[in-house]
Amino acid sequence: MNTLLGLLQNLNSTFTDNGYILTEGREAVPENHTSSEFAAERIREAILSGELMPGEKLHQDRLAEMLGISRTPLRAALTSMAQTGLVSYQTNRGFYVRSFSFSDVAGAFAVRASMEALACSLAAKHMTPTSIALLQGLVADGDRLLESGTLLPENLQPYRRMNVAFHTKVIELSGNPWIRTFVQSLQNVPAASDRIIIWRDFRVIQRSHDDHRRIANALARRDGTRAAAIMHEHVTFAHEHLTAELNAHPEDFLRLPSADKPQKQRPSGRRIKDLSA
Repeated sequence: MNTLLGLLQNLNSTFTDNGYILTEGREAVPENHTSSEFAAERIREAILSGELMPGEKLHQDRLAEMLGISRTPLRAALTSMAQTGLVSYQTNRGFYVRSFSFSDVAGAFAVRASMEALACSLAAKHMTPTSIALLQGLVADGDRLLESGTLLPENLQPYRRMNVAFHTKVIELSGNPWIRTFVQSLQNVPAASDRIIIWRDFRVIQRSHDDHRRIANALARRDGTRAAAIMHEHVTFAHEHLTAELNAHPEDFLRLPSADKPQKQRPSGRRIKDLSA
């Protein structure tokens, strides 16, 4: 559990030579969050980023101490996460990180592609000058982060936030809360999350961000059909690229999906690799 300390207790990001992200510096419970919500967010982040491995037991005493909270809100957080599918619970085993198979990941990407494409179709009907400016502003933020011709380590987290904000805003503009509910549940399949950025090849990042630009432009024209087609391809390509990276560089991925049982062995070294769309 020592490897969990960085992500659960820390806020600021540092990077290794190979582009892996680690964290440093203690984080306090935000004023607008309960202890249970805070614990759930930190543990969820640890799982989605790969710091916690499939099948890994979640020791409540250690987690409570690391997070600076009592066991009561921690248990409430873990129970809530078990309901959403990120963790599992067994009577004689307690709480542990859920494992996802390759078919789970493929299925999550397929549904996510369809849901976010639908969001584009609906969002086109609700576009206003304000929402157009917001999406174009996010695209401009991405342009600035990529203008050096590479995604610098210090720009990875801001680019990731831009990416999440873009996808979240399109879903919000759809006006359909069910899309948001379904897509949020899909984010619980770590490799399919929109928090993941594969940045080994800058050309892939550039292609992905150009998709953002084309989606924003199509929505500005209120062309929902075109925006939906680009979004579907955008998410589908993210899955295809993830699969290619898993095949080419399996040693880089801490949360390698399993075809049968959870992986319990952690690769040597403390590394976190960001993966997707």
